Amino acid sequence: MTIQERIEKSETRLFKAVFPNTTNHYDTLFGGTSLYLMDEVAFITATRFSRQKMVTVSSNKIDFTKPIPAGTIIELVGKVSHIGNTSLRVEVNIYIEQMYSYKKEHAICGEFTFVAINDKKEPMKIMR
Repeated sequence: MTIQERIEKSETRLFKAVFPNTTNHYDTLFGGTSLYLMDEVAFITATRFSRQKMVTVSSNKIDFTKPIPAGTIIELVGKVSHIGNTSLRVEVNIYIEQMYSYKKEHAICGEFTFVAINDKKEPMKIMR
């Protein structure tokens, strides 16, 4: 399988409803909840690409461009954006989807870096 095919096959999508228990006093999704969900999607994407043990080593720039209101559906999309020797980066985007219309808007974008590790928790090559 080519690298491009692996990238395409590892793309990960997660849908969640935004309920009041995940929102702040402005009735929008907590930033920390957004980051938690983004890291989870990024981890799944990195693991699906490498099929190795992966750990998050950093979250790079996270841009919160639009608040995510309660009562909406969010779609998180993770895609491998860079492959190094022992690490890779995953870009995650969150889209807001209105429950009762087809309107969809981009809300958050971020990038997460992962390292492949062996059983001794030491970095190892991703492309074996």
